[in-house]
Amino acid sequence: MVAKDYPFYLSAKRANFALEAQTVTSSAKETEEPSNKRVKPLSRVTSLASLIPPVRATPLKRFSQTLQRSISFRSESRPDLFSPRPWSRNVPPANTKRRDSKLWSETFDVCVNHMLTSKEIKRQEAIFELSQGEEDLIEDLKLAKKAYHDPMLKLSIMTEQELNQIFGTLDSLIPLHEDLLRRLQEVRKPDGSTDHVGHILVGWLPCLNSYDSYCSNQVAAKALLDHKKQDHRVQDFLQRCLESPFSRKLDLWNFLDIPRSRLVKYPLLLREILRHTPNDHPDQQHLEEAINIIQGIVAEINIKTGESECRYYKERLIYLEEGQRDSLIDNSRAVCCHGELKNNRGVKLHVFLFEEVLVITRAVTHNDQLCYQLYRQPIPVRELVLEDLQDGEVRLGGSIRGAFSNNERIKNFFRVSFKNGSQSQTHSLQANDSFNKQQWLNCIRQAKGKAACAGKAGGLEARALVSAAARGVPPGEAAPEQMEQSDCESDCSMDTSELSADCERMEQTNSCESEKQIETDV
Repeated sequence: MVAKDYPFYLSAKRANFALEAQTVTSSAKETEEPSNKRVKPLSRVTSLASLIPPVRATPLKRFSQTLQRSISFRSESRPDLFSPRPWSRNVPPANTKRRDSKLWSETFDVCVNHMLTSKEIKRQEAIFELSQGEEDLIEDLKLAKKAYHDPMLKLSIMTEQELNQIFGTLDSLIPLHEDLLRRLQEVRKPDGSTDHVGHILVGWLPCLNSYDSYCSNQVAAKALLDHKKQDHRVQDFLQRCLESPFSRKLDLWNFLDIPRSRLVKYPLLLREILRHTPNDHPDQQHLEEAINIIQGIVAEINIKTGESECRYYKERLIYLEEGQRDSLIDNSRAVCCHGELKNNRGVKLHVFLFEEVLVITRAVTHNDQLCYQLYRQPIPVRELVLEDLQDGEVRLGGSIRGAFSNNERIKNFFRVSFKNGSQSQTHSLQANDSFNKQQWLNCIRQAKGKAACAGKAGGLEARALVSAAARGVPPGEAAPEQMEQSDCESDCSMDTSELSADCERMEQTNSCESEKQIETDV
């Protein structure tokens, strides 16, 4: 090509390129719908990026990254790498990993279900629920040890002694439930059905007596864990674990309380299996025996746990003077209820209702431990006067304060009073809500009923001893028939009294709630 013809060639090439571009543009306009809006053209990079699907990290990697972040605690010598920045975008929390519920009919071959009756299918579902619950429990116990206990020990977030106090005998429970799971899986047929489980449960359930030490330790474990949460390293570690997918939005105490929840669920699971078991089935007798065994174990552990809780709080009572000590506190073996209440001056009080005495305290810290300093003289339950106050009936302390207070401040009050000679006390106590107030009223009424019944029985026994002594009969040889007759006569004479009605209601309530007492929060 000649040099002088080169500009003409470039101009012709530009003209052809412009003509092609105009043709493409005109054809695109013909296919577009008419619009009056100005559309900003998209760049090629943007359109190309829209065609590439977003890459999501696998759950395993997200789990490892979150866990790695959670076990790295902050140091004073380096900046906080994980604290939120004002300019940073809020990242949504990790998705909760929820455990899917499995059914026996969905896990195994469906064709087998057509050969079984509906009652037998329900029985297989109940047996499978028992087995699946053991598998889930084992997984949670191992998770509590590997994700909480071991990292905190390795990173020196807590001492070994503190972790042993909080986790208790958790390690010993894992092989216990692995043994039951192995037995249940061994008797399962290839098609997934199970014929007999009663003999397995009768032989295994006595092993649950080892729960005694674990449940008795929960009161002290919960108190120590709450105290350690004041440490920023402990709180940071637990918070990051809570935000991790593996925790399923459950905190550490939820995992530590799972064994107790499982223990009280065994009677319900066994009754469900028994309900769908035919009367002529060989498992019928074994299941009934297993239910009696587990009910006895739960009742015994419930008593020992209550005694441990009572002993724990009695050791943390601080007496300002020796005159505040009371034998009724020392002889108490259970705490009926306790919690935080406020008086009409707004002072926070921690009230304990033992079996025969009401103790009003204030929470204090002594030797780096949470203790309870007596606020007033202990009140015997038998001489306590309880009064349910209507909303607005109590006037808050101080005229100015009462004048500017809203209606919420004068709700949910009840009054306890006591007068014995020159000693007298009156306390107007406020609960958090109406439900909490009703719980306190019910507990105090039941305690008064028990104390009155115990006093009546003691009076009858004393009168019987006096009568026997008047006849010249030794105290240890009083006729039991006369004792029973005295009880019957006294009961008949007290049938119309309010005291006997309270005792009867109290006994009915205790019988209905005997299986649910251990479900209360430690």
